[in-house]
Amino acid sequence: MIRLFNHYLRRQTLLQVMLDLALLVVAMTGFSLLSQPHSAVPGLRGDAATYGLSLAICLLFINTASGLYQRAQGRSLRESCARAALALLIALPISYAIFDLFPDVGERSGTKWAAMVCVAFVIAHRVYAAHSTNALRPRSRILIFGSGASADQVGKTLRSADPRAHVVGYYQGPSETETMVPSADLVDTATSLKQCASDLRVDEIVVALSERRGGSMPLSELLDCKISGIQVFDLSTYFEKMLGQIRIDHVRAGWLIFGDGFHQGVYRTIAKRLFDLLCAVLLLVVTLPLMLLTAAAIAVESKGPVLYRQERVGRDGRTFEVLKFRSMKLDAEHDGQPKWAASRDDRITAVGSVIRRFRVDELPQLLNVLRGDMSLVGPRPERPFFVNRLLQETPYYAVRHSVKPGLTGWAQVRFEYGATMEDSLEKLQYDLYYVKNHSLFLDLVIVFETIGVVLSGKGAR
Repeated sequence: MIRLFNHYLRRQTLLQVMLDLALLVVAMTGFSLLSQPHSAVPGLRGDAATYGLSLAICLLFINTASGLYQRAQGRSLRESCARAALALLIALPISYAIFDLFPDVGERSGTKWAAMVCVAFVIAHRVYAAHSTNALRPRSRILIFGSGASADQVGKTLRSADPRAHVVGYYQGPSETETMVPSADLVDTATSLKQCASDLRVDEIVVALSERRGGSMPLSELLDCKISGIQVFDLSTYFEKMLGQIRIDHVRAGWLIFGDGFHQGVYRTIAKRLFDLLCAVLLLVVTLPLMLLTAAAIAVESKGPVLYRQERVGRDGRTFEVLKFRSMKLDAEHDGQPKWAASRDDRITAVGSVIRRFRVDELPQLLNVLRGDMSLVGPRPERPFFVNRLLQETPYYAVRHSVKPGLTGWAQVRFEYGATMEDSLEKLQYDLYYVKNHSLFLDLVIVFETIGVVLSGKGAR
């Protein structure tokens, strides 16, 4: 994993992006050289390279929005092919149209077809790379230091979340008396931790001790391992790095206080507000016809207001009225008791089921963004009734109110719709990651991944 602008990215993802960018630039430049090696047109080769770079950047955005750079864990080949087909429908016309910006390059029709073939190859290769089981890919060899419940959870999480992670075993801590991992996976503790890691050719050690007091943490041995080139992570840092979340059940207040992150400087505030205003205005202009059509459909289907206003909790605990297209019946909460939307909720109207699936009901919240109640990206705002319960039952829940709530967020692109207190806890762990590491770069990542979530209708209720 590589940390870029406070956000962890897989090294493999960055290599894939760089490979795609280089392929298109080199292909366009090379085709120009081969087709007209003695061209008299000044700057033709430079224009070809510029065209290739422009096309590569557009394709980067399209592939990111289509989810083609994400892990294919839990995604079928059919779904990946559908995402690739959608990316092709967008990318091929763009690759053809960009020639208008570089007429000297575009005069040769062969270059157009070469560019479109390259684009198709890159997108097809993304599907292959996502589902390839190439045994030559290096796997990270991980030793988990601990044998209790925490160590068992880390092992299970790694196996389900990262197919390239290979847990070589569990090294029992000196003060651990209860073992929760399979005995067959325990390594011999007769040798030192450093020697054991060396014998097993370990790349990373994850410290997952259930007991850290009374000399149970061999700091000198862990330091020797780190000096020898083995990466050493504590539990909180490893979950943050691998899953993009801060685990409530393992995080310590000291780790949050003395660690990095939580940058809320004036420049970040100004940049985020300008980003919000620019994107909100642009999205309002682009989606205005769709919003008018939605409003007409709601008015035709049932009587009542088109827009739905609801009190939500925003930054610093202040409440505001969020705007949404009405997707439920007028008497959805006739008993006065707030309820989360459930799967196949009979309160949802026919039009509502469609606009909720593709998140169209959220579009009026762009006005909340313009008013400054919300940001484009941030934790989703909750109702005061649920917030009061969560504040009492969930540690660190108030931390998410240190930033403005968002139209979309890290939890929305990483976790499906939550309709229980347990789901809210899971989403909080992603929200804490965002609050700790938010930056303009992470906001852009979330915006593009949100496009893929919207197009797929993932997690809608």
